[in-house]
Amino acid sequence: MNETLKTIASRYTCRDYNSKIPSDEFLKAIAEAAIQAPSGMNRQAWRVIVVKNKDLIQDMESEGMNYLASMEDKSLYNKIMEHGSRLFYGAPCMIVVPINLVQYAPALVDCGILCQNIALAATSLGIANTMCGLTGMAFASGLRSEEFSKRLGFPDGYAFGCSVLLGYANTAKLPHNPDRDKIIFIE
Repeated sequence: MNETLKTIASRYTCRDYNSKIPSDEFLKAIAEAAIQAPSGMNRQAWRVIVVKNKDLIQDMESEGMNYLASMEDKSLYNKIMEHGSRLFYGAPCMIVVPINLVQYAPALVDCGILCQNIALAATSLGIANTMCGLTGMAFASGLRSEEFSKRLGFPDGYAFGCSVLLGYANTAKLPHNPDRDKIIFIE
């Protein structure tokens, strides 16, 4: 098996980070891998924002948890509370990817491809990661959405697309067991 396929097969979702931040060298390499992602008609209707600011990450986590706690359906909030009460699992760093749906309507698809590049690049460098759409909860209520957009430097017309948490795992785990029954060949 080649190195790319090994990286894909070994990637897992980390839910227990320590406080060590990956080096700037690694973060730059991961950001470079991100922007090499393909995008429809090469629109690149996304930005790659590397966030190492602990206070900003904590503020977004707190706002996201407040939003989840305010929802009528408490199932997601309760699940997070049962698993350590941390939306970002203690990750010391993240990459936030805002997108511009006006510039290019399928930008969310492109955002997913870009985030997969981030996750695989991080894994190849020994950095644990989590694809985290739940960062969007910090923007969901609207109360602090504009504040977070400004603090993160979103360009005008951009909104939260997805994020990837980055750091080093306290406890590593095996990747999920792929369900090969999901593969269909038509001849």
